[in-house]
Amino acid sequence: MTEAAAPQELETRSGPPAYDASLADHGLEPKEFRGLTYPLGDHAPGYGEYFAIAPGLGWTRLPVPGSLDHINIWLLDDTDDEGEGVAIVDTGLHMPASTDAWKKLFAEGLQGRRITRVLVTHFHPDHVGAAGWLCRRFGVRLWMNRTEWLMARMLTADVREQPPEEAIDQMRLAGWDDKRLDEMRARGWGNFARMVAPLPIGHVRMEDGGEVQIGERRWTVMTGGGHTPEHACLIDKAGQVVIAGDQILPRITSNVSIMASEPTADPLREWLDSIAKFRAALTGDELILPAHGFPFTGVHERLDALAAGHHDRLDALEAALKEREMRAVDTFGILFARKVDDSVYGIATGEAMAHLRYLEYAGRATCTVRDGVAWYSA
Repeated sequence: MTEAAAPQELETRSGPPAYDASLADHGLEPKEFRGLTYPLGDHAPGYGEYFAIAPGLGWTRLPVPGSLDHINIWLLDDTDDEGEGVAIVDTGLHMPASTDAWKKLFAEGLQGRRITRVLVTHFHPDHVGAAGWLCRRFGVRLWMNRTEWLMARMLTADVREQPPEEAIDQMRLAGWDDKRLDEMRARGWGNFARMVAPLPIGHVRMEDGGEVQIGERRWTVMTGGGHTPEHACLIDKAGQVVIAGDQILPRITSNVSIMASEPTADPLREWLDSIAKFRAALTGDELILPAHGFPFTGVHERLDALAAGHHDRLDALEAALKEREMRAVDTFGILFARKVDDSVYGIATGEAMAHLRYLEYAGRATCTVRDGVAWYSA
């Protein structure tokens, strides 16, 4: 995609949103790519900068190490008992680069406006990492789905010198060799807590189908499974806007993995069920605000592509299993277009396990465990 035009015009649109801000008046050229439309082109705010998308709706970005590069943060005009302010949706990692960007946003982009509450879509560190820090800094409540909050609380509390043997056994089951298992032991257990500030001991529950009034917008909560147990999206039906978190991303596919906390689960089935749920509930005209990438329209096309991509990989995997037995680590070349190096080996293993589990539970593959290793065939 090309650079957006008229950068000098963008500079005048930083700071709190004007009352007449809308998608139509940004002076940015929309982009089309693979059936999706990006109304703001490839424009994105810098770290700690404020960009007004629509009335009462702002956007900033925070840095994330690795290939993700960034997370999108959404800022909603809000009102509480103390008056007007801004609600935050998702928080970034708790690390110096993120907190520096937050401080810049508070001082410059928001020009000292109050923070009224912090909402988090799901428990992953890039979303919940700075939530506790923000809640303490401004004396406000954390809003999350109960299951997602409990997952975050559990993982921040579970710090050990070595991984539990159940976790080691799960990686051995997937086909990890002794060298990788020894490296896993050496890393310890509790990396989650290193990226997440201590969370408040209480939260305001966001449950599926519930409604949250934030300023002049009324948001319906819709949860999805597979990526996390109950990932919460916020849908403004009147304004046709969806804060989608990782549930609907425009260009990458959210990781769907077998987790140590649910070793017998079928997360890919939950993920495909969630895609169907959102496909049926959304009109197709909504502006989607994803956690990574750019705001886009064309959600039906994207959901269809996500489902088709997984089914294509499942079919290819089933065909390969008819040729020979495989462990989870033997399937990477079938499931992933990129080379699986050490930086993503664990994530790739979890996703491979999820695809094999789906085939097994669907009766399309069988699993035989020999010497602690799971071998699959069709």
